[in-house]
Amino acid sequence: MNYFSSDFKLGILGGGQLGKMLLAETRKFDIQTYILDPSAEAPSQYGATKFFRGSLMDFDTVYQFGKIVNLLTIEIENVNLDALDKLEEEGLPIYPSPKTLRLIQNKGRQKDFYVENNIPTSPHQRFVDLNALKNAVTSNDTETSVEMPFVWKCAQFGYDGNGVKIVKSLSDLDNLPNVECIAEQMVPFKNELAVIVARSVSGEVKTYPVVEMEFHPEANQVEYVICPARIDEKVAQKATEIALKVSEAFNHVGLLAVEMFHSEGSDEDDDILVNEVAPRPHNSGHYSIEASYTSQFENHLRAILNLPLGNTDSKVAGIMVNLVGEEGFSGQVVYENIEKIMAIDGVTPHIYGKRETRPFRKMGHVTIVNENMVEARKIAEEVKNSIRVIS
Repeated sequence: MNYFSSDFKLGILGGGQLGKMLLAETRKFDIQTYILDPSAEAPSQYGATKFFRGSLMDFDTVYQFGKIVNLLTIEIENVNLDALDKLEEEGLPIYPSPKTLRLIQNKGRQKDFYVENNIPTSPHQRFVDLNALKNAVTSNDTETSVEMPFVWKCAQFGYDGNGVKIVKSLSDLDNLPNVECIAEQMVPFKNELAVIVARSVSGEVKTYPVVEMEFHPEANQVEYVICPARIDEKVAQKATEIALKVSEAFNHVGLLAVEMFHSEGSDEDDDILVNEVAPRPHNSGHYSIEASYTSQFENHLRAILNLPLGNTDSKVAGIMVNLVGEEGFSGQVVYENIEKIMAIDGVTPHIYGKRETRPFRKMGHVTIVNENMVEARKIAEEVKNSIRVIS
């Protein structure tokens, strides 16, 4: 198949910021791109060859979109899988496959998959709805009861910290939606880590370096992604091995971002527990655009087109700072002090193109590259304290 400067059409389900950054790589190779997204203001609409507005969860919309492209990929997991099944049966290549997406789309099913495949993860229980969970919390049956504190997660449609809550008391359950959910045992951990695995159609596999993630305490969103992670080499090797095991179990094609907890213990007893995965380019890999020899977006393309995978090593230390809407501001976005941070060497902002800001909405990110990790972290702090996403 000739992908380059040809009539080949790559379809992408989802037109958010991940799609926008993926399109930068398709333009480099001159590949036609068709985007489907429900929003009239989707960030990807201006960079695609053709943009189609429609629901990603509607069978007919997704099916008809698939009929006009030569290969289909995603930038968001919440898509109509029945339509993808039918398209795949009719011969359309889809990466990741509907089978893989079905395992990942529901967090309860995803957690069960880890247990079934002997992949270390935190203990959990699944519930059909919030009422069933409340009954388990108040139950006297020691085998089925749930002890507080625990982490509540909705089984589907959670994103960017939404759909996750630490439950410390019964009253914490009062305002949660009555949907399918899971209760995860709290894990004491030193770090939250992530490894991105690239796997091509023919089975070539490469991993990016282990990154460390620092989270906002209230929004449960990543504030900083630090590459390489500030961990012992033995821990990094163990995290990479587990990420490869997860990748092999899912047998995905494209990228798989594996988020993990580095749990507390002595150096000998330190353990790695898988939290969850994303079968697509991921927030934990944005640093790679500036800091790596091959960005995660380029390697996602290479993998699904079955081209040789690119070098995943870092050229320099990289830190990514998420730009999210500041609390107390909603409306037309203003990036205050963006010129100030652009005057700093090694600082590159990425603005996603969302016109409206609201508290904690992801509006962009900034990458800091530096040969010295300590200096890079200092600059990242300066960037975080300087720029404000307001209205």
